[in-house]
Amino acid sequence: MGYGDDLLVTSLAAKIKKQFPERQIVIGIAEKNQAFHSPIYENNPNITDCRNLDNDKPIHLIDYHELNRPYIDYDKSIPNNYVWRNFKPIPGEIYFSDQEIIEAKKIISDAKKFWNDNHNKKFRNIIFLETSSTKINDTQFSFKHQNKDWGIQNWISLINKLKNDYLIIQSKHTQTKKIDGIFIPQELDFRLACALLKEVDFYVGPEGGFGHVAAALNKKAVLYFGGWISPDVIGYEFHENIYYDYRPKIFLRQK
Repeated sequence: MGYGDDLLVTSLAAKIKKQFPERQIVIGIAEKNQAFHSPIYENNPNITDCRNLDNDKPIHLIDYHELNRPYIDYDKSIPNNYVWRNFKPIPGEIYFSDQEIIEAKKIISDAKKFWNDNHNKKFRNIIFLETSSTKINDTQFSFKHQNKDWGIQNWISLINKLKNDYLIIQSKHTQTKKIDGIFIPQELDFRLACALLKEVDFYVGPEGGFGHVAAALNKKAVLYFGGWISPDVIGYEFHENIYYDYRPKIFLRQK
């Protein structure tokens, strides 16, 4: 699963941990009695690291994996064409180390210096920007992520309208296409990017993991959903969700 799914299940883990505080909560495949670790779960007091379980304490495995997600109707779905269930996500939880917060604040400081070196006025807000998924060219997941991709030229057009008033920090990964005039950190793994998102005013980007992180951090966000999944299924009401609902025209032959 992706980081967004990993984050979605943390709210359920918190609920179960509150009911059964003595249990070690892990996430995985119940049928195989197999648990998974995710960077999302690090430092989470409600989820036990499945790699370091205490054999003397009870284990509670949450059955949540690629073939058992609550927003997909698997009986009606086929590969690359999912049928969605009625579902409303609950913001998850993500916990940062002191060092992650220190590093995120250092990036904010560097970004502010970048702004001051290039502008003679104050910025209005700080935006964390993502323009494409890390899986946009992945052999297995590219169909999904290309389906909900807005396109780099559209992002460039938008950023050109914002970059003189807003301090924009662009996410960095192997598929990132740098946009001129905005700040991009030197080093940025996913958890540090999430800690950085905690320090900004709002998030702008495609529907995906960072949207769920923004919700977990109670951050404002503008999300482009493309045509893969509707915000009615996976969107948060306190975010601005833009959905491209493609409906092919049907032409009827006149008699």
